[in-house]
Amino acid sequence: MKTLPQRIGIVGGGPAGLFIYKRLVESAITNLHITIFENKKQLGAGMPYSNEGAGMEHVTNVSDTEVPGLVTSVQTWLQTAPAHLYEPFGIDPKRFNEYKVMPRLLFGHYLSAQFNLLHKAADKKGVITLVKSETHVMDVIDEPAKNTVKVITQHGDDYLFDKVILCMGHYWPTKNEGKVTGWFDSPYPPQKLAQQVNYPVAIKGASLSAVDAVRTLARANGTFTKHPDGAMQYQLLPQSEGFKLVLHSIDGLLPALRFHVSDPFMPQEYTISDTDIERLKKDNGGFVPLDYLFEHSFKNPIRRQQPELYQRIQHMNLEQYVNHMMQLRENIDPLLLFKAEYTEAEKSINRKQPVYWKEMLAVLNYSMNYPAKHFSAEDMLRVNKVLMPLISIVIAFVPQSSYHEVIALHNAGILSVVAVDHDSTVVPLPKGGALYTHTNKAGQPVKTVYLMFIDATGQPAFRYPQFPFRSLVDQGAISGAYVTFASAEAGKAALEKGNAFVFTDNQENYFLQLPGIQINDHFQVVDKYGVANKRIYIMAVPYIAGLNPDFSGLDFCEESSTRIARNMQFSQSHTTPGAA
Repeated sequence: MKTLPQRIGIVGGGPAGLFIYKRLVESAITNLHITIFENKKQLGAGMPYSNEGAGMEHVTNVSDTEVPGLVTSVQTWLQTAPAHLYEPFGIDPKRFNEYKVMPRLLFGHYLSAQFNLLHKAADKKGVITLVKSETHVMDVIDEPAKNTVKVITQHGDDYLFDKVILCMGHYWPTKNEGKVTGWFDSPYPPQKLAQQVNYPVAIKGASLSAVDAVRTLARANGTFTKHPDGAMQYQLLPQSEGFKLVLHSIDGLLPALRFHVSDPFMPQEYTISDTDIERLKKDNGGFVPLDYLFEHSFKNPIRRQQPELYQRIQHMNLEQYVNHMMQLRENIDPLLLFKAEYTEAEKSINRKQPVYWKEMLAVLNYSMNYPAKHFSAEDMLRVNKVLMPLISIVIAFVPQSSYHEVIALHNAGILSVVAVDHDSTVVPLPKGGALYTHTNKAGQPVKTVYLMFIDATGQPAFRYPQFPFRSLVDQGAISGAYVTFASAEAGKAALEKGNAFVFTDNQENYFLQLPGIQINDHFQVVDKYGVANKRIYIMAVPYIAGLNPDFSGLDFCEESSTRIARNMQFSQSHTTPGAA
């Protein structure tokens, strides 16, 4: 019996759309008709690797060896790439180092080329692909009675699909930007920051987004000179003599630097399988314990690889370990620590030896991402309050070139770091700029006025009401993400303490509301009745961050696309007439 076409829509043609397209083209799903919707003309690059998220000065924080497999490697692609793509960056394909980071815009061209290669492979395989570039999707409507999903574009066109994968990427809503002079709700697109200023600039945050802002502003107000010994010097422009960069970081912490990673692709032996998840849930009242993951994916590998380190931490629980590591970092001047970690990272890279505890922290972050939806509310609170502050600074993996620029700016008296507390505030001023208020380490209130303010805290995680496709919200086809308290007493106590995200069903069950929408293990959206939708999948990280806390980019695209394609293939093999 001849099978009907399987109509699949991919909303978003950035890296997430690229990876799910690859999975579908390579899958055993037959008679595929795929339509890809992308706002921009360029496919593959998304925001981070296009002009929307990068300038000539910005580099990736991963090397070619750390990019999950697509069609060709960056190194292979460069050998035949048009010269006008790599020459502006001073890159010689014959001398390209696959272990070093690369310009983000160049990487965007590589991803676009991979999309084209996949499109050709799809044509050969008989997979029909329709690309709708420069097309904005206005709404998505579920049609359960017809077992279809409707996609509506800004042109008023309707498209019907059997399945839709939502791959909307990064998005920064504007609140004060454009209304308040000198206020920027994000550093993107970076071109807006490329302006000469003659006064201090406040940057909220100190991780990768903040470094992006630093690199852009520094070039607009001065020049970097690299000496033969590798040291870098910064010279201000005469008209920017008052220019300063002030990073406002929680507890004054700066991110860690790139080091050698022994296995750039997360080893499966340290993650937990779906079978493990079900076993753990059965043994632990329906939950996957965070403490189990801490032992299994962090401490046990250290025990096998670095027994001496394990001896020092074997009796520490999660809180004790994180507190120990944070205290070590907080008690050292942030820029001195930054320099020390650079030395450590350079030794790691030169000797091709990992900084093992940092590598295992990255493994823990990755391994907890997919079972996180099975955490208790108590453990999810621990993840967000205890673990993520350490993870966010240790696995940011700032490139070495960014380190050299930060240190050059600091040595020139341009860049400084201010330690702020969690209760610090920034408010716009009527005449422009911002008032930054925080409490210093001496317990004294500090108020500073800045003429220019940039929020560089990274991609915000959106709440359920902010979901862009209103029909899915109004239909109840999606629901807000939440996890359940294992202990009703703990839930009740959190509610009574005023936690605005704790709620109850008045049947002695307590829940913790999370950012984003509810999803299952296959990245299918879950409706208001708790039923997974077999037609709609989602890979849009900003809208599933509550149950998918890892913002690790390409690793996430690799794993989530694999799970989605596997589920879709399983679904077809069990529902298609005439299937084996």
